[in-house]
Amino acid sequence: MMRNVLPKLLMLVATGFCANSPAFAQTFPSKPVKISAPYSAGAAPAVFTRVIADKLARAWSQPVIVDARPGASGFIAIEAIKNAVPDGHELLVVSNAHVAINPSLYKKLPYDPQKDFVPVAMFYHTPFFVAVAASGPYPNVSALIAAAKANPGAVSYGSSYVGSPSHLGSAEFEFLTGTKMIHAPYKDQSQMYVGIASGDIGWAFTTLGSALPLLQAGRLKLIAIAAPQRARLLPDIPTMAEAGGPPGMVVGAWLAIMAPRGTPPEVVRKINLEVNRALADPDVVQQLQNFGFEAAPETPEQLAEEIRADAKKFADLVRRTGATAD
Repeated sequence: MMRNVLPKLLMLVATGFCANSPAFAQTFPSKPVKISAPYSAGAAPAVFTRVIADKLARAWSQPVIVDARPGASGFIAIEAIKNAVPDGHELLVVSNAHVAINPSLYKKLPYDPQKDFVPVAMFYHTPFFVAVAASGPYPNVSALIAAAKANPGAVSYGSSYVGSPSHLGSAEFEFLTGTKMIHAPYKDQSQMYVGIASGDIGWAFTTLGSALPLLQAGRLKLIAIAAPQRARLLPDIPTMAEAGGPPGMVVGAWLAIMAPRGTPPEVVRKINLEVNRALADPDVVQQLQNFGFEAAPETPEQLAEEIRADAKKFADLVRRTGATAD
């Protein structure tokens, strides 16, 4: 029996050694790479991930596939990658919601951002705007707040999913303005914007890239940016304070790549290098500008530190506002 078992053990040891050696990183990728994204295929984060995937595919001479898996606050996509083989060929796109907000918002989370994944590379940062129907009843933030105060529980706001930056930002907006509104989470982001444009819901925090199609169609309008300064791309949109909202309120998001825990550091470095190189490509820079995103090339260590800092910040915000996923 030992004669049969020993070769298998030696093979496992050899495989493990190769997977964690610099030589393994040199041969990566040796097959197609899949990036799971917790967004619908038409959502701006998924669209931009495909832009990066195309650049990676050219650099690596291997297909890089973006697998859009929306729903369940990102859990579907995250579960698909959590137990994947940690060799770099299966990766995960996440926002600050998935790794910095959810741990405080959910009592039982089906994954641990620290134990199940390793940070790989940052894509971008983006601010959020207040979006309303172009022909709706809220010409500015002051009018929105006044309506919510006059009719507690009558004004509704949308979010792309429970635990998203838009959800938590809206909860903070309620808290700071002393209002009570109805939260309407959506599985498909595009349907949320249709809901605002048609008057089914009142408003939502949104990135420029996600709302762009209906903004260009004239069905939505932006009445404030939740940032300290106006956006260079949209200088006519006032800050939250300028629009009559809570002074100093900031709502933003970022998008990054993670890998299953145990992925060799050499492979993480290789992916990080190529992502950062792609972010400097003129075509990618143009796409970033079109979406209103700001490139944020970082090392894996810098991304890890950003996650830790955001987790602390959002934990404080969840306690302060009483926001919940239940």
